[in-house]
Parts: sequence; structure tokens; C-alpha cells
Amino acid sequence: MYFNTLVFTSSVYDLTIFIQSSVYRLTIFFFLSVYRLTFAFVLSVYKLTIMGKKSLQVQQLNSKMLVVASIKKITPPPTGWIKAVRTALGMSLQQLGNKISITKQSLTDIERREKDGSITLKTLRDAANALDMELVYGFVPKDGSLDALIDRKAKELATQIVLRTSNTMKLEDQGNSNKRIQKAIEERAASIKNEMPKILWD
Repeated sequence: MYFNTLVFTSSVYDLTIFIQSSVYRLTIFFFLSVYRLTFAFVLSVYKLTIMGKKSLQVQQLNSKMLVVASIKKITPPPTGWIKAVRTALGMSLQQLGNKISITKQSLTDIERREKDGSITLKTLRDAANALDMELVYGFVPKDGSLDALIDRKAKELATQIVLRTSNTMKLEDQGNSNKRIQKAIEERAASIKNEMPKILWD
């Protein structure tokens, strides 16, 4: 009787320890799972926020560039803008020099440097103000827009990555068809465009 009671008590104790241990493990597993999910969620939100911010910056800058692009086709006067505007207004070198507080010879040098393309923006802006003009300055992407530039660079990088992987697979007799390679390039390019990694501009 005593032995049976002892065995029963021992079994109950073992069961209690087992249940406590299981509950403990489940609790740790639960909190770890919640932590991982929370971390993954925060990271996703952060990535989306960064991508959204970059996308907004690109859109805002792109709209400004489109305005500048409209004057891209305008050819500067052969003599440079300063001399062309000055002579059109009938203003002498001395008169414009006085407005900028420089000598006639210095102004001649400025007009020559503008024609040569070695003038600074500050000097050009000062001359424009003296002529009651406003200097318009900006960049215009050769691709037509920032989006087009990013698309091209993303596709170039994606092509390098995918073809490098494809060549490795060929060496291992696991070659891909051209159709699959093209699809992989498009998918990778889309991913690169969304993430905008710094390697895109190497």
C-alpha cells in the first residue's frame, strides 16, 4: 500500500514537472514568436516607409526636372547670355561693371569665361541680378526622367546578377531557357527598383 502510494505520488510529481516544463517551453516559444512577428512587421513598415519616401522624392524631383527639360532645347547665344543680354539692352561694359562693382576689364573676363564654360554659378547669378534677370539652373536626365534612369540602371544591374547566376548554373549543367532568364531579369529589376540599393550606382 505504501509502495503504491509512493509510486502514485512520484508519478503525479513527474507529471507536474512535465506540465510545468511544457508550459514554460510553450510560453518561451509564444513570446519568441510574437517578438519575431513584431520585428518582421516593424521592419516591413520601415522598409515601406523608406521606399515610399524615396518614391516621393523621385516624383517631386522629376516634376521639377520636367519643367527644366522644356528649356533644354534652347541654344545659348554664341557670345554667352551676359554679353547677349547686355548688348541687346544697349548697356555698356562700364555700366554693367558698375552694377556688379567690378572693372570693365573684369566684366570682359567674365563674359569670356561664360562663353568658354568656365564661369561659376555665383558669378553668373550676380551678373543675372545686375541685368534684372533670373538665372535658371537645373539637371535634366539623359533618359528623359528619373524613373527612366532608375529603370535602366536597375535592368542593367539585374542583367549582370542573373546572367552571372545563369553562367554558374550552365557550368553545373542546370542551364535556363532564354525566356526564364528574361523573366528573372524583369523580376530582379523590379526588386532592385523598389529597394534602390546603393550598389545600383556603382
